[in-house]
Amino acid sequence: MSVPQLSDEQRGKEIIAVLDTVFGELLADDPAAFGMRLRRMAASALAFHRGTACLFHHDLGADRRGGPYLDDRTSRVWIHGDLHAESFGTYMDADGRLVFSATGFDEAYVGPFTWDLKRFAASLALVGYAKALSDDRITELVTLYATAYRDRIHALATGAKSDEVPPFTLDTADGPLLDTLRDARSLTRAGLLESMTEIRDFERRFAPGGGAVELDAATRYKVLAAFDGYLETLPEASLARPESYRVKDVVGRHGIGPAGLSYDILLEGHSDALEHDVVISIQRARTAAASRHITDQAIHDHFQHEGHRTVVCRRALQAHTDPWLGWTELDGAGRLVTEVSPYTVDLDWDHVDDPEEIAQVVADLGRATAAMHAAADDTSGESLVPFSTERAIDAAIAGDEEGFAPLLADFAHAYGARARADHRIFVDLLRNGGIPGL
Repeated sequence: MSVPQLSDEQRGKEIIAVLDTVFGELLADDPAAFGMRLRRMAASALAFHRGTACLFHHDLGADRRGGPYLDDRTSRVWIHGDLHAESFGTYMDADGRLVFSATGFDEAYVGPFTWDLKRFAASLALVGYAKALSDDRITELVTLYATAYRDRIHALATGAKSDEVPPFTLDTADGPLLDTLRDARSLTRAGLLESMTEIRDFERRFAPGGGAVELDAATRYKVLAAFDGYLETLPEASLARPESYRVKDVVGRHGIGPAGLSYDILLEGHSDALEHDVVISIQRARTAAASRHITDQAIHDHFQHEGHRTVVCRRALQAHTDPWLGWTELDGAGRLVTEVSPYTVDLDWDHVDDPEEIAQVVADLGRATAAMHAAADDTSGESLVPFSTERAIDAAIAGDEEGFAPLLADFAHAYGARARADHRIFVDLLRNGGIPGL
């Protein structure tokens, strides 16, 4: 990428302008709470990169005019939108399997597939720098990621059997990915419920404290009406046992500012047993960062609101996704509804230090990225991407096999350096009162 030659002062103003566009309302609503979020971003260059998908997409000006491997189809596929080294972990799929894959689809959209790969590659450069790896070693890791991605996309595009490209599960994963899945398996629904609820008069209810907000009658009525709307967005298979959706209790949860208030609903679950109760959360969905730089009006018009967009994209990108996933509207805003799952564990890079182990993880994440991009195709039922994404990506890369990995490696080094410099500028602004509104 071409890094703009700006002074620290000029780049600082640019960073502030981008953050204000995206987060200005939240900052105005609750400066203290949002200040804590900014300080978490200040912890490291990777934390800053992770928290600023908006800045990353702002900087990808060249790709918005096209670029290598992008054509009419590969510029219009389902993308994660915020893919980085820490956006992988576990989830329990609709078939009851623990799966390791990409997670966190709040920024998902339709756009160029290379945006995901470049964002991940930049984060890999930051991970490598933090672990004191040489530039040559970082290049090798990005090349490993690119090669694993390319090989898996090709296998999927050419009709490889499912047992030849299985998902990462307790039966197929190894190394740190298997450790993460085992950590998730050790968690229980009973443990989650114990942390959030209590038994009163032989029935489970939300426990007071812990950020829970008791709702007045009018607000409770609105939330339950939104819940009824949510039920209409679920697949028919999820509604096989209507008793599962009997509401036991409702509370609010504080976020950042009034717009950050979410609502938790306690449901019966798939049996009368109290340990099978389920907690779902109704949250306000944010605008996807990539959407600000996509000019195709048909894509914008496809989504009813941000909650709908998040769910449609996640269902496209994540095979056999959360059966409780849906959307609704509340107070005139689109909302995302998802289970508060006890089985989510993120990949922990803090203990991945052995060079061979790092290489193994990076290659596996390349395969996981390819599986995500290939999850949605012309059988998904969505008219927005009416073609096989893996075949389109496979054909595009085949046009220049030799240039694919170097493209990502060059970008990783350039944007990794940019992110480290931006982090330093951001920390100086935060320390010295340079962010308006704090």
